[in-house]
Parts: sequence; C-alpha cells; structure tokens
Amino acid sequence: MERNRITVGLLAGGISEERKVSLETGKSVYSALLQLGYKVKLIDPAFGMNQISSDKEFFTQQTSKSSGQTFLETFNAKNFSGIDVVYNAMHGPLAEDGVTQTLLDLLGLKYVGADASASAIGMDKWLSKILFDKAGVKTPKGLLVTRNNYSEKDAKYFIEQNLSVPFIVKPNNQGSTIGLTLCKDITLLNDAVEKAFSVSDKVLIEEFVPGRELTAAVINGKAFPVLEIVPKSGLYDFEAKYESEDTDFIVPAEIKSRDAVTIQEWAVKAFEAIGCRDYGRVDFKLTENDEIFCLEINTLPGMTNHSLVPKMAQAAGIGFNELVDGLIINALER
Repeated sequence: MERNRITVGLLAGGISEERKVSLETGKSVYSALLQLGYKVKLIDPAFGMNQISSDKEFFTQQTSKSSGQTFLETFNAKNFSGIDVVYNAMHGPLAEDGVTQTLLDLLGLKYVGADASASAIGMDKWLSKILFDKAGVKTPKGLLVTRNNYSEKDAKYFIEQNLSVPFIVKPNNQGSTIGLTLCKDITLLNDAVEKAFSVSDKVLIEEFVPGRELTAAVINGKAFPVLEIVPKSGLYDFEAKYESEDTDFIVPAEIKSRDAVTIQEWAVKAFEAIGCRDYGRVDFKLTENDEIFCLEINTLPGMTNHSLVPKMAQAAGIGFNELVDGLIINALER
C-alpha cells in the first residue's frame, strides 16, 4: 500500500469537556501518521469552516466560543475534500456517541472505529449494562435517573435496599470519569447527582465495587493482555488518568490465569454485544473473592502517552505506529 498517496482526515479537539484530552490523542496519532508516510489533514470541529491552517498551532488552540452549530458546520463537504479515510481522535458527547459517526456516514467517508449505532450504545452506560447482562457479562447493580424523574427519597431507598456506602454517582454519557463522585456518605447523594446532571441529563447511581482496577483492549475482535491500573490516590479519576504521574500500570496484570482468561472472554463478549469494531477498551473490577464486574466499554479509546490501549498493544508486541497503521488499513478495506 502506498501510504503517501492516502490522505487521512484527523479529527481532534471538538467542543466536549474532553477537548484537552482529545488534542493530546490527536497529537500522538498525528505524529504516528506522519512517520508512517500518510498525508494528514487536521480538522477541529470547534472551528467550523474557519479551520486552523498551522499544524503547530492546531494542538494548542483553546476555544470557548464554539457551539453545536459550529460543530455541524465543520462537516461541510469542503472540509473533507480529498480525504480517503478519517481517524476520529475526539472524545465525549458529539464525538463518540454516534453523532460524528452519522455525519461521516452522510458524507460517505470511511472512518476508524465503531459505527454510529455501536458508538451510541457504548456511550450510554445504562444501555450497555443491559446488553452486557444479556451476553452473560456481570456488571454492578445500579439505578438510572433523569432530571424529570429524580427523587432523592426514592434514590436513597434504592441505595439502602440494593447498594451500600460508598457508592458511585456518574453521568450516563460522559467519559474520562468527568462528573463522577465516589459517595462515602448517603448525605452526599444530592450534591453528587447535581454534579453529574451538570454534564448529562441522565445519571447512573451504581454499586461501588472495591477491588483491583483492570482493563482489556479488544482489537479486531481479539482481547489483548489484561492491564492493571494502580492509582496512588485510590480512585482512577480524571487526574489519575491524564495529569498525575502517580499511577502505575502493570501489563500483563499479575492476576490468576483463570481471571485473566475470564476478563479477556468477557471483554470480547462486551465488544460484540454492542456491535463494536476495530478497537475498544473494556474496564473491569476484580474483588478479593475473585468476583469480576464489567464497568463499561470505551469505543473510542484515548491514544495519549497515558493511554491504556497502546500499553496493552505494546505488551502484545504491537508498537504505537503499527497499531495506528492497522486501524487505518482496517477502515480503508471496509
């Protein structure tokens, strides 16, 4: 394949809460694409038809004036003229919930990652839990509430009857643990729910599963070595994911072989249950009693120097550039 004849449209930035993370992912992928010999056109949906012409400025631009309208204007055919395949390096709502994927489908473009349907399901934590359960993948108990039906009294009753303290409150459709709270006292419920409602119209109140943080990458339907996350803070939150250097990553995870096999099998089941494609990451908890719980799936994993999928791929003998190249080739061959 003559890579220097292929133009990759690299979507990065965007207008979600995860803009900064997306620019980091985009920067890493951009470097890999150039080293592989691809031509690259950078596109940031935060700027609509007024795209940044300088590659050096692209990854440092911040914006507070963007809107959904600006985002939509970006997907004018002119911005994508001459592009053979798209790599979506954005994260969060509009980026990985099926909206961007639908717009790319309407433009008739091939792109890396899950299609619109799988993206929408993967971003909806509650719907994902239902499908995981149907596939035989165990998830923590939980309650979905909306702005219209939330009742503090009913939620507290559910917690008292089905969960225990501490418990988790998180937005139903955000990534990178944005809006998540570990509630160590039931009196903190309302504040946690309001925090989650600030970034989502649906909120998940969920059982907190104590135990080891584990994750498995699935690439082309195959599970890679399981990775363990050991945050020094005790909670793998936004800071631990992207800003702190005090998080250890152990891959392959030092767990019982039967647990590793189960996690890999469940990761593939979860991946297939929502109809994912190309790559994804499935997060788990492993308790002291060897109980395994699937927390969620990420259909558009980060690709920064802190990101987990590249670490798992490396453990399987696949370097970052090779990983990116394989994803591009997969999309081109569809």
